[in-house]
Amino acid sequence: MTLDPVHFDGITRLAGRISRDVDRRDHRAFAETVWTDFLDPLVRDGDPVVEPLGEHRRRVVDLEAAALQDPPYPTQHGLDSGTINPTTYKNGLVVDVAQAAMTAVPSDLELHRGRTVVMTVHSNDPTLTIPDEGWIADDEGYTRKRVLRVPQVNRYEAAVVHELALYLAEGKHARENADVVDDVLILDGPIYPKGLHSWSDRQPELADLLAEDDRPRDVIENYIRLVERFVERDVPLVGFVKTPSSRLITRTVRETTGDAPWVNDAAFFSQVLERREDDERLTDGLTFTGWYVSRGGTDEMLSAPDGAFGLERELAPEAYALTFCVIYDPRTDTVYRLEAPAAFTRDEDRRERLLRQVLAGVAVQRGPPEAVAKADALARIGRAETRALQDSLEQTFDSERDTTYDEDRWGLLGE
Repeated sequence: MTLDPVHFDGITRLAGRISRDVDRRDHRAFAETVWTDFLDPLVRDGDPVVEPLGEHRRRVVDLEAAALQDPPYPTQHGLDSGTINPTTYKNGLVVDVAQAAMTAVPSDLELHRGRTVVMTVHSNDPTLTIPDEGWIADDEGYTRKRVLRVPQVNRYEAAVVHELALYLAEGKHARENADVVDDVLILDGPIYPKGLHSWSDRQPELADLLAEDDRPRDVIENYIRLVERFVERDVPLVGFVKTPSSRLITRTVRETTGDAPWVNDAAFFSQVLERREDDERLTDGLTFTGWYVSRGGTDEMLSAPDGAFGLERELAPEAYALTFCVIYDPRTDTVYRLEAPAAFTRDEDRRERLLRQVLAGVAVQRGPPEAVAKADALARIGRAETRALQDSLEQTFDSERDTTYDEDRWGLLGE
């Protein structure tokens, strides 16, 4: 330990010099004002960007009652995709590997064995041959795998290999296994490939790729077809976001009022959903909002009348609109975001059943519902496996990893 107690205390005293003119209660009061006056609907440049789907309200359910209720859906499936994270080699290759897995509650071991594995490779060497052999079966047919050469970029290689691997594995695995889902499928994360959608708002090089290259659009198309397949089967499809990072509400309020003290929308919702008594947090119930339609930023890209990146849609554009509600667990001071295409949330009764299903899971698990937690565990590539894969790829490529001093110093490559 290099931070001595005297230094620790000095830093604490230094922090105490930072003035706090606004009391925490003032922040909560402003959050209440935003909740009451801004969200029914939230308007930006004259257009609604967040609009209630049904009543604009907050609710609470007793934790024990939520945990003991019979879940509306007898079975549930979860799906997740994990990666080793982008790895650069001295021969110029930038590589990521993703695997996707689906779980069932009750368990289905044959389904759990299935994997979709994608290796994405970036190279600026035009002489390098990376044959696209399509999908290859492995592990007695339980695994589909593919190598994909990603579009060439001058910057952002890590983002391109990571996001294409992650979302191609997830979307493909979900489509291939869609018909085994009887009651509800819960994706671990957003319902749409938000990382790819954000390319249009980032540097022009990435925006041009999204507009001109088939490879990222093919990945996005998987999610369009996934929604259409689940609508056809009348089986709901939702996403459970464990760490919401949206800033749409915060950014819009700040533009309108000049003030919004929260880092992101999750911090705002924690203010309006936390219950207190005598300045102590109440922890006996889960609190949650109603459902909303989000049409701001990347949320509207698949539902805009002239949007969807030029991809064909079988349903009316509004069926793909992103809808969400927010759940707050006071036991862990955690905000979750539940997402679904509008096709599955137009009906009030179905919205209620989806919410009850997830509330029951959070109450019991003290975290993500069981299907999501199991999918995360199956799809995750641990540090030891990541290191072993990276070592193996060094031999295959006959090239060492291009590491930095910080990676060596701090052991960022894993143990």
